[in-house]
Amino acid sequence: MDRQSDDRADTGPLALLDRVSFSYDAGATWALSDISLEVARGEHLCILGANGSGKSTLGRLLGGALAPDSGRVELMGRRVFDDSPDRSSRVDPEAYRQARHRIGMVFQSPEDQIVTTVTEDDVAFGPENLSTPRVQMETEVVQALKAVGMEERADDDPTLMSGGQQQRVAIAGSLAMRPGMLIMDEPGAMLDAGGRADMAAIMDRLVRAGGTVIHITHLTEEAARADRVIVLDHGRIKAEGDPAQVLTSMGLTGEHPGAPIPPGPENRAITGADVEDAGQGATAGPVGMSGPGGGSRPDGGTGLDGGTGLDGKTGPNGAGGHEGGEIDCQDLTFTFSEGSGPVLDGVCFTLAGGRTMAVLGPNGSGKSTLARLICALIPPTGGHLKVAGIDVGHQEGTHTRSGARDRLRLLRRQVGYVMQKPEHQLFAETVFQDVAFGPVNQGLSQEEVEVRVRRSLDLLGIADLADRSPFDLSGGQQRLVAIAGVIACRPRVLVLDEVTANLDPLARRRILDLLADLHRRGVTMVMNTHDEDEVRRLADCALLLDRGRVVAEGDVDEVLRDYRHLITAPHPAQEEHRGGKDGADTSVHTRRPSRTGQGAMTGQAGRTGGAGRQDVSGDRLPLMVRLDPRVKMVTFFAMMLTAFLIGSPLQLAAGFAATLAVTALSGIKARHLLRSLRAFLYLMPFLAIFNLLVTRTGRVLVRWGPLMVTGDGLWVALIYTCRLALVLVLGAVLILTTTPTQMTDAFESLLGPLGRLGVHTSEISLVLSLALRFIPTLGHELHEVMEAQAARGGSIETGSLSDRTRACAAIVVPVFAAALRHADNLGQALDARCYEGGHGRTHYRLMKVRGEDGLFIGLVAAYAAAILLLALV
Repeated sequence: MDRQSDDRADTGPLALLDRVSFSYDAGATWALSDISLEVARGEHLCILGANGSGKSTLGRLLGGALAPDSGRVELMGRRVFDDSPDRSSRVDPEAYRQARHRIGMVFQSPEDQIVTTVTEDDVAFGPENLSTPRVQMETEVVQALKAVGMEERADDDPTLMSGGQQQRVAIAGSLAMRPGMLIMDEPGAMLDAGGRADMAAIMDRLVRAGGTVIHITHLTEEAARADRVIVLDHGRIKAEGDPAQVLTSMGLTGEHPGAPIPPGPENRAITGADVEDAGQGATAGPVGMSGPGGGSRPDGGTGLDGGTGLDGKTGPNGAGGHEGGEIDCQDLTFTFSEGSGPVLDGVCFTLAGGRTMAVLGPNGSGKSTLARLICALIPPTGGHLKVAGIDVGHQEGTHTRSGARDRLRLLRRQVGYVMQKPEHQLFAETVFQDVAFGPVNQGLSQEEVEVRVRRSLDLLGIADLADRSPFDLSGGQQRLVAIAGVIACRPRVLVLDEVTANLDPLARRRILDLLADLHRRGVTMVMNTHDEDEVRRLADCALLLDRGRVVAEGDVDEVLRDYRHLITAPHPAQEEHRGGKDGADTSVHTRRPSRTGQGAMTGQAGRTGGAGRQDVSGDRLPLMVRLDPRVKMVTFFAMMLTAFLIGSPLQLAAGFAATLAVTALSGIKARHLLRSLRAFLYLMPFLAIFNLLVTRTGRVLVRWGPLMVTGDGLWVALIYTCRLALVLVLGAVLILTTTPTQMTDAFESLLGPLGRLGVHTSEISLVLSLALRFIPTLGHELHEVMEAQAARGGSIETGSLSDRTRACAAIVVPVFAAALRHADNLGQALDARCYEGGHGRTHYRLMKVRGEDGLFIGLVAAYAAAILLLALV
């Protein structure tokens, strides 16, 4: 790069796009068309637009994550793309690489940006990739955490934090790279009002300090804070300029700042800009634009059953209700695990039939857990809960197992559940088939199923999508399809968990119109939300949760006033108690790890092992945590291999003694260790039975026809099961006491000699550690999809073989799609944090073999020698 370019990077615009166009499908449609703009130094620019307008695509072009199809792009003073005829190459890869080093990006989903289980390690990941000297890196990590108010959580596990805290960690990770420009793609999409206010305050501070911020959003109230706003529509710039002037000229100011952005004059049926900006290459129509506008009809009817309620009966109006409580909750408690704090604690309320209750509260207050309890997706720990006249959960021994299944099946016919991001549960080949999943599981005739599906699609204005693949639709349309699938089940009670989150105002209005119509028709609704406008429009009453307790209940205006006070008041105890994520057990914090690399206690160890501040006296961490990760990995693998040599009672006793000693030195409590191995423990009886029956030597003890049990079979079953148990326990201790960052560094160091042979040891190490990091994420996604499909009657535990097969497909497809989605998001996050392989990376933590490491190596060597000697005896 010439000197003129370097000077321009310091004085000219940070980004320049000249007549840029971009397509996901080789020019069949255009996500962005003829875009020209400049981003000035120190500017706060807001990119506003509906879902599918091209906002995220534009953000990725400005961040150097995408190259356009045509036009000219300059980033950080470097010409990275130019399709002029006199250019020998349109793309300059080196210029792109250098530009990305000075651009920070924060995406919508914070959990996919986190690469390790210690906050400060994650923040240091970007500076490591930039080869920042370690001393400077330490300063930048501390400053970045302080800038987002997370300095006190530097040693905690970010994967167990609330969405707001995770987003703060993601921002800190970008700030630590000292970017010249920070791009934030809807950072507050899933946050409560307090979290969104925090994000806005952070952006304001960055701009005041001279930074450049590009904020992508569809909320007009957020755009009003910027220096300049750009409004996108169908991939084109529709308006640009001062926020007040632009918003006023487009009619986006006034009483409701979240009003929809009017569509442009071109009402195209299909356009590449209608892709949900996820780079999927799919095409779809504008969100909420198919069919007649609005969810409710001019005559006020829903079009279902001739104007009756969803259950086919005339429902009361919103002010009335059935006699008694449609939902009766008394002293309800729920705890995820023994020893952890309650997620819900003594919750009491009664909701009459036909009424709508809004459930409010900060992120992590227990709202989603309450929704899952009402839908009987999880059983309560204590108290009483009755929904639609059916007891949820039962007293031990008072009901048979088959009776409980029948009661659960009956309840799920009465209750509908719309999860957060319900579009993630879509699975079928067509929209019609997906919406029909619930009615089919209810055992309805083919004719009745078709009637329900058609009416539900008509109700949401998406009947023209019936034969389309749900995976080819925009995100807003997918959300409408998922809701139609629940509505088609005709629930008597409808539970909605942040159903309008991350939708543009137009799609949000359509869903709210639908809910208002259902409310008039007598459907009882419980809606978790952070949006005060939704509460005022739909709710008859409100419930405010904080740290699992009811702090206000009843009149909507009074509860909203308490909610505003709660989210604006200093409230540090909330996150300390809950850790944030609804249902995450984070009551035990980890101790700050040593930056010399002597074993950082992982979030899992701090959480399940109990080796946090509350359990460790003085400044000493458990030995297994302090060990150099290279020593730990080599010695643990040696012990695992030695386990397969065990074949005598003495060897078995020595193996158990050594494993128990290692477990004791890890600080992990036995019950938490067993819980982490629960999935594998189910396999052990099958292994024992297999070995018991296939061994034919020795004295026959029992015979059943061709099957027999021999003395040798008993011993083989015992020894093989014990070997597996030893290996599993050692593996669990290793994972629970070693962070992904430590594993990456240890793998890279141990495999270093292979690098001389051309093996990409750094990439292999990172992939292994990231796989360990994302296994829990996919497990959580699997659990959510199973719950959502079970709420539509798709359980893999009950029903005929065909029913279970269909239910299994309804789970496998969304989870596979989730794995691809997470992998794509992670790839983008690694690019944004400048990961380019291990060459030249510096390290935040240093690995150093000390005296106690040598002692442990000697003890393991002695143990292995003893096992070998006993084998020769």
